[in-house]
Amino acid sequence: MRAVLTVVGIILLLSGLVFMGQGSRYFPYPAESFMVGARQWIYYGGGIVIFGVVLLVTAWRL
Repeated sequence: MRAVLTVVGIILLLSGLVFMGQGSRYFPYPAESFMVGARQWIYYGGGIVIFGVVLLVTAWRL
């Protein structure tokens, strides 16, 4: 269970950072993505990052 939570937490953490990067135009790839420059993806990505960190902390405490 610990390994599964760790892997899912890392995937969510990285995905959230990509979402935030695309929303803020720091990571504008692919250029035709609907997420590039759309400000709401910064907030969605932040929520996903927080959830990933919570999963990682939970996994490490098991």
